[in-house]
Amino acid sequence: MLDSIFVTLGSFVFFTALVGVITWFLTRNDDHGSSSGYFLAGRSLTGGYIAGSLMLTNLSTEQLVGLNGAAFADGICVMAWEVIAGVSLVIMALYFLPRYLKSGIATVPEFLEERYGDSTRAITSLIFIIAYAGILLPIILYTGATGLTGILDVKGMLGIAPDNTTADTAILWGVVWLIGIIGSIYAIFGGLRTVAVSDTLNGFGLLVGGFLIVFYGLNAVSDEGIFKAVEILQRDNPEKFNSLGSATSSVPFTTLFTGVLLLNLFYWCTNQQIIQRTFGASSLKEGQRGVLMAGALKIFGPLILVLPGLIAFHLYGNEIAKDHAYGTLVQNVLPKPLAGFFAAVMVGAILSSFNSALNSTATLFSLGVYKQMLHPDATDQRVIMSGKVFGTILAIVSMTLAPLLAGQDSIFGYLQKMNGLYFIPIFAVVLVGMLSKYAPKSAADISLIFGFAGIALFYFVIQPVSEGTKWDLNGDFYNFHFLGLMFITLVAFQLIMANLEPRAIPYVQQDSGQVDMTSWPLAWPVGIGLVVIVMSIYIYFADTSTIWPLVPPPGTSEEVSPEEMDQARHFVSTCLKSVC
Repeated sequence: MLDSIFVTLGSFVFFTALVGVITWFLTRNDDHGSSSGYFLAGRSLTGGYIAGSLMLTNLSTEQLVGLNGAAFADGICVMAWEVIAGVSLVIMALYFLPRYLKSGIATVPEFLEERYGDSTRAITSLIFIIAYAGILLPIILYTGATGLTGILDVKGMLGIAPDNTTADTAILWGVVWLIGIIGSIYAIFGGLRTVAVSDTLNGFGLLVGGFLIVFYGLNAVSDEGIFKAVEILQRDNPEKFNSLGSATSSVPFTTLFTGVLLLNLFYWCTNQQIIQRTFGASSLKEGQRGVLMAGALKIFGPLILVLPGLIAFHLYGNEIAKDHAYGTLVQNVLPKPLAGFFAAVMVGAILSSFNSALNSTATLFSLGVYKQMLHPDATDQRVIMSGKVFGTILAIVSMTLAPLLAGQDSIFGYLQKMNGLYFIPIFAVVLVGMLSKYAPKSAADISLIFGFAGIALFYFVIQPVSEGTKWDLNGDFYNFHFLGLMFITLVAFQLIMANLEPRAIPYVQQDSGQVDMTSWPLAWPVGIGLVVIVMSIYIYFADTSTIWPLVPPPGTSEEVSPEEMDQARHFVSTCLKSVC
């Protein structure tokens, strides 16, 4: 037992330190003294670094723990968060990225300042900072600590009884602060390139570790090979392998066209935490290559972000809570010598998301608040120092808030719901800003404030008051379709204002000349190919009976037996798959 603990801890420390040393060696001569070098990696990032950093910034424990937990409960339909992301990245590469790079910006609020004015930039910066500080950073730390303690079996190592809740709380606080301190060092003292390099290294380890979990998990299902194991999973749990989900699942099929799609589009096209590394691209060609490479990886993401949850359900059923499904699976199937390696990979994933979000928030504060609003004449050194000080304060606040999230029913569902607070209004304003030459600043400012405040009022006041009454406004319809309705309202308002009170001078984007704007020749073919793959995945796993229930023709009284209904539904699904 003691030998196993030393092996696990030793490999964990070794791999964590190895990434740190390699990252330091590759970035030791980087420019950290100028705004461009610190916040944009000197515009030197190539496609590989962009793809790796995009992937690992996203692929953290809120995905590994949260999405696998959602798959444990609802099945393969939750892959929507991954495969729809592939489509969103195609749109990012072909439409949004060329416009961002043409302006030579460092932040999304900076683009909005160019399009609308300084007040729009200030409002957007503040919304981002509030959302990252109060929602994103604490969730990253909480899910990271939860997953890591399960994989390392910290209580078992310390000889603490499983039902000791006091120890649970103490361990949670300790691991949260450990992760937060290490992540802060990367983000605050390293800058964007340090973040991107460490992301790429950890990303490779995460992919290897993720597939190892799938391999050992499938072998635990069947000793006759992984393909036989997949066959057993589908045979024993057919309801879990429906890409369309059911009316009661966390991702009903209809939400793919409203809230789920909009949340994905914002996340991959306008979310500062994610797309900041694309602003550091050495050229549009490299940026598009990196974004589309990330899109291809996201499409195959369910192999490590959904399949383990299905394996855990098959092995453990309802014996465990869904947000503990992934940690329990890893702890039970992974050989002890590899447990430390995977724990190090998990820490890398946690650090990646945390330090990326922290770096982005510091960038927003330094460039959007400190320099724009407080000290317009500040030198680069003062701007960078303001970001480091603010980042330190923000890290401490996040580490304090994270343990307070314990007890949420579904941390992944909570994250997606809270994301809507700022995703929807910012995406609506950015999109209209690109599509319309006449939408005025006043319309953008009102949309940002009304959208953020309106969604917050609905989530924190109206929904709690309505709960349990006949006007109950909780559930997937209100959590996802409501966001779609709000988005349409904000877009329509801006377009109406563009006709009633248009800009005096139509907006025309100017080329800053800071980035080579030559497109990647394969961008469109690769993008179209990724969209076709996404459609094919949905069609292959689709059980259309869940959204098209068959009924006897009108005017007939003949009853249809359940067996005939099942046969008919199977026939319809098979025909659709064959045709498509």
